[in-house]
Amino acid sequence: MAFLEIKNYRKNFGENEVLKGISFGLEKGQVLAVIGSSGGGKTTLLRCLNFLEIPDAGELYLNGEKLFDAAELGKKAVKDIRKKRLHFGLVFQSFNLFPQYTVFQNITLAQNLLDKENFKNQKKELRASLKECGPDERKEKKEEQKRVLQEIRSTQKARAEEKANSLLDRVGLTEKRNAYPYELSGGQQQRVAIARALALNPDILCFDEPTSALDPELTGEVLKVIKGLKSSDSTMIVVTHEMEFARNVADLVIFMADGVIEEMGTPAEVFDFPKSDKTRAFLQKSLEQTL
Repeated sequence: MAFLEIKNYRKNFGENEVLKGISFGLEKGQVLAVIGSSGGGKTTLLRCLNFLEIPDAGELYLNGEKLFDAAELGKKAVKDIRKKRLHFGLVFQSFNLFPQYTVFQNITLAQNLLDKENFKNQKKELRASLKECGPDERKEKKEEQKRVLQEIRSTQKARAEEKANSLLDRVGLTEKRNAYPYELSGGQQQRVAIARALALNPDILCFDEPTSALDPELTGEVLKVIKGLKSSDSTMIVVTHEMEFARNVADLVIFMADGVIEEMGTPAEVFDFPKSDKTRAFLQKSLEQTL
């Protein structure tokens, strides 16, 4: 079984069937490029992978484990969605940075929230253990637990800061650590968004048209960062209109049209020897637009 396995994903919005039985597999470290015209279901597929939308049918397996099955969806499954989301990072086309926070704060926010939740659970477990103690022992243990909890918070903070600084260096924005989003160019904002998506070490990193909101001169700097991630063995799914990027960086290309996978194969197979008339027409139109 592939590292990521999607089986028969379907999604309706009212009577509009947007995904019509999507199935594919992706190996660890591979880059999948998803191409196609607007309205073909590409963004909906990404949102379903990240559980921002819940598929109406289908299964998702990650590293051999069933992570989602629409047939088993119930109250407990819905409650677990937040946890499942942590397996996936998503970079939006419009950046979606928090304007009131600095670059550093944007990157560390999710980790800090997760750490607070974990800290709360650990504190609860430690406090529960006091019930079994006598008065004298309870007082001694309280002091010990206080020290332990302080160490936990200190370790969490140091780890989040170290991770953020490493990511800022990775995307070339160390000097923008304390800047606010409005002080950055579009390309810099998108690079911050990439760093933020990487902060929780997702198994799969997804990009939804990461350069569509950028001027042509800023597109290159973002694509360069994404290319660099491939060499670090990141597993990525990139919805893109950059055909050269898809050809040169992707290991697998999917062309979507009308809610189905019209064609799937290596970049050479899809771009040089397309089998579908719809794929050929799309590629021809894309070529004409770049001339």
